[in-house]
Amino acid sequence: MSVEASGVRMKKQFCAVFLALAFLSTGACPPFAAAQVADTGAGAGAGTSTSADAGGASGLSAGQVAGIAIPSAMVLYGALSLASGGVRKFDYQMRGEILEDGQMWHTTGDDYIQFAPAAAAYLLKFAGAQSRDSLLDMTLMYGLSNAVQASIVTGVKGLAHRERPDGSNYNSFPSGHTATAFVAAEFLHQEYGYKSVWIDVAGYGVAAWVGAARVYKNRHWLSDVVAGAGVGILTTKGVYWAYPRLKMKWFGKHEHGEVVQIVPALEYNGGGADVAFVCRF
Repeated sequence: MSVEASGVRMKKQFCAVFLALAFLSTGACPPFAAAQVADTGAGAGAGTSTSADAGGASGLSAGQVAGIAIPSAMVLYGALSLASGGVRKFDYQMRGEILEDGQMWHTTGDDYIQFAPAAAAYLLKFAGAQSRDSLLDMTLMYGLSNAVQASIVTGVKGLAHRERPDGSNYNSFPSGHTATAFVAAEFLHQEYGYKSVWIDVAGYGVAAWVGAARVYKNRHWLSDVVAGAGVGILTTKGVYWAYPRLKMKWFGKHEHGEVVQIVPALEYNGGGADVAFVCRF
């Protein structure tokens, strides 16, 4: 087999493995689908988060374990590249083959497509498709997930001080674009993954394309995007786990399971207006 054919095969294998690992980390792929649907099915009808209720179960399902272990392994792989000669060597090998084959990409699509899975979630919501959470809750969790991943990525970039493959600066590790794309993909999975496995395939496929684009544009090393993907997935899963628990702790819970909401209300009284707080159950 020629060196060129070997290089092409290796890149195809990388793309396939990268997408497969990212997809498996959702816990949506058999044999993990049953546990995921069980956690989301009840909430889908009510439009409220069910993560906190699921937390009451004893132990973790195989899908939940995989959902944490696989992205954690992706982050670990990236971290090892900072110290391991073997992992770092593969970074250089991948970049060398791309440059040798003249397959560098010249596109700005990744700057926008990184948000596509999240945009799809909102399109589904506005089209009337039932999400797992309310519009407010899903928006808050998406925003928090991005805030957490951005803080992590920015902090680690400063600590790692890795030079980009194109030599433009020392903010290479991990990939922020990839982390953002996988936050969006996991967000789409959390809200609509219970409806169809193909929603996950589409969301994570787009995110994987963004990661590949960062490598093929010579903006990131392979280990940068693998770590970025892991960070994006884990932070979103973490927010979806913590948010409903914090919400119940801060706002309380009705005995029938309905969250208590305290909202301001404007009341007109004669010639003036008063602001009152109304408690809704």
